[in-house]
Amino acid sequence: MPAPDYILSLRKKIGNAPLWVPAVRGVVVDAAGRILLAQRADNRQWALISGILDPGEQPARGLVREIFEETAVVAEAERVVSVGAVGPFTYPNGDVCEFLDVVFLCRYISGTARVNDDESLAVSWFTMDELPDDLMPGHLTSIRHALAPAEAAHFEP
Repeated sequence: MPAPDYILSLRKKIGNAPLWVPAVRGVVVDAAGRILLAQRADNRQWALISGILDPGEQPARGLVREIFEETAVVAEAERVVSVGAVGPFTYPNGDVCEFLDVVFLCRYISGTARVNDDESLAVSWFTMDELPDDLMPGHLTSIRHALAPAEAAHFEP
């Protein structure tokens, strides 16, 4: 996953040291109840659409931007599903990140799902019964929380 310019700039100053990063993840659901997933280029696992927020970017707007950039799908964020810390992750280059992850339930608006950048190998819609076995850790939980009746956002106390 390419890092935003501001992360690259920080990395020049702090090297591989742990970095706290604001991130978003979307459970995009179409009218047929299918969920939009992408097969990530970096680890080949299937995942919900996610991304890193730019400084000052509103989380819902940032997620809608990420969904379009990665899949050519226009979506609308409907509600916050969960907020939590994810990681730490150590990348092949040694960079360490932990993410403050805000997960949203999103509604499909328009567009034909396709690979729209170099972050994904494939993009597709899946029913709950068709979800791939190699779904990223925690993403099935995000899907289940998003599809449950609307309630307060999930978080670790």
